[in-house]
Amino acid sequence: MTGIVISSEECVAKHKLLIMDMWFKATKSWRRKFEPRVHVWKLKEEKTCEEYRCIVGDKVEEAKWKGLGVNDHWQQMKGLMMETAQDICGMTKGPCRHKETWWWNEDVAEAVREKKIMYEKWKKENTKEARMEYKKSRQNAKRVISSAKEKKQKECVNDLNDS
Repeated sequence: MTGIVISSEECVAKHKLLIMDMWFKATKSWRRKFEPRVHVWKLKEEKTCEEYRCIVGDKVEEAKWKGLGVNDHWQQMKGLMMETAQDICGMTKGPCRHKETWWWNEDVAEAVREKKIMYEKWKKENTKEARMEYKKSRQNAKRVISSAKEKKQKECVNDLNDS
C-alpha cells in the first residue's frame, strides 16, 4: 500500500488530499469438509431400537467399570454407545446432493428418474432419436420442478397469511 499526500490541495479546511494505491488479496472460500454422521434417526424404528438396546446392555455388562473416575466412566459409556450406533445404524456416505428439498415430491422424483433413464439410453445408443427423447424428458423435468416449486411457495405464502 502506497500513499501520497498532496500538500497544495485542500479538500476541506485543514484537510489535505490523500491519494492511495491499495491491493487486496482475494481470500479463498473453503467449503466445509464433509464429516460422516451416524444414522441415529434409524433408532426411531422399533426393531432397530430394540436391537440397539440389547447390544448396549450386553456391552455394559461386559465392561470393566471399577476404578474409573466419573469422566473416564462417561467417556467409556459414550464410546460404547456410539460404536454400537455406528454398527447398527450405519454412517452417512457423502454430502447431501439435494440442498433444497422442501419442494421435492413424487412427481419430481419420477420426472428426474425418467430423465436419468433417457440420458443413459442416449449415451448408450448415441442416436438422434435417443437425444431428442432425452431433451423432451429434460424439458418435462424442468417443467415439473418449476411447477412443484411454485406450488410449494404458494402453500408457504398461504400458511403465512393464515397465521
